[in-house]
Amino acid sequence: MKAYIDNLAIFGGTPTFSEKLHVGRPNIGSRDRLLARVDDILERRWLTNNGPYVRELEHKISESMNVQHCIAMCNGTVALEIAIRAMGLSGEVIVPSMTFIATAHALQWQEIRPVFCDIDPKTYNIDPNRIEDMITPRTTGIIGVHLFGRPCDIEALTEIANRRNLKLLFDAAHAFGCSYKGHMIGSFGNAEVFSFHATKFFNTFEGGAIVTNDNALAAKIQLMKNFGFAGYDNVIYIGTNGKMSEVSAAMGLTGLESLKEFIKVNRRNYRQYKSELKDIPGIQLMPYDEREKCNYHYIIMAIDKRDTGVSRDQMIDILHAENILARRYFYPGCHNMEPYRSYFPHAKLVLPETEKLVRRVIALPTGTAIGTQEIDQICHIIRLVAEHGREVRERLTEVKRQI
Repeated sequence: MKAYIDNLAIFGGTPTFSEKLHVGRPNIGSRDRLLARVDDILERRWLTNNGPYVRELEHKISESMNVQHCIAMCNGTVALEIAIRAMGLSGEVIVPSMTFIATAHALQWQEIRPVFCDIDPKTYNIDPNRIEDMITPRTTGIIGVHLFGRPCDIEALTEIANRRNLKLLFDAAHAFGCSYKGHMIGSFGNAEVFSFHATKFFNTFEGGAIVTNDNALAAKIQLMKNFGFAGYDNVIYIGTNGKMSEVSAAMGLTGLESLKEFIKVNRRNYRQYKSELKDIPGIQLMPYDEREKCNYHYIIMAIDKRDTGVSRDQMIDILHAENILARRYFYPGCHNMEPYRSYFPHAKLVLPETEKLVRRVIALPTGTAIGTQEIDQICHIIRLVAEHGREVRERLTEVKRQI
């Protein structure tokens, strides 16, 4: 077996892949359909400002989620900021630290304190049982994050928000096309926010959206995304520029036409990873509930060093040497990033499960850019390393000494 370990690229062997495999390269639908739409945009010279493609995209998204309003945005972060402001959040808002930094920044940018709540180690989502302890007289809302496309405990969060008279916003950046107890994500809370960034399952090059069933909130968001204009030369509210362009909407409409194919590929990849990584000591693949609708966009693997003999970061170094660009999501947690690390230096004391998870998880390559052969090779390397962790760790220590 030592000979096989010697062949690992980190020990001088040839990398398994000549080209780098990314966690998620953009999903792209029919180029012909996209270019036809772009040509149409150029022909009519309506490039932005609530054009026909934006309106069509909004209609199709709201229809697919059975929600009354979809307001397309230039990106998911601006969508979060506008939703937060339109909902009247202030003071303190409870949010998980196990999320992309934009979730916290969207609050802090508006001088609202993000209060980091721990996660449920089984779901990786915010733990409703910990929320009550975080509520103070300054708390105005809760932001639940559907991490990796798996819905958080919506019913529990809704019950707490209603009972404590708090606003409830969901960061659904990962959850486009997913459902919760048979209902599509998008129809819960006061509002839900999506990201359509290039690396997301569904993208508009760059973009996002706010969806809501609240008519008054939707009207306010419409004003805020366009400088507060309520008609020609008539500004009635403070606002900013959050509009989506026509070319982004064209990309979105094209992507919607291929959504089923994207899901089919992602589901195939997930099932292959699940099959090939099972029964490896110390390796646990994050499961999806296949009874629900799901985009299967994230392949998340947790490592227990006590069983594998190698740490998560050592596994990542090994995979990177093979040109497998696995990533640490979302390391080291928002509470360990600035300015929050300075603002709340003792936050980790109330976030024990988050602290554990950010040191264990790896996101593996998936999406339409890789196939079954690549996954087979990736899993072979992971199994080799995990099953011979002690020898691998000793070799890594030896290599480090020689540097």
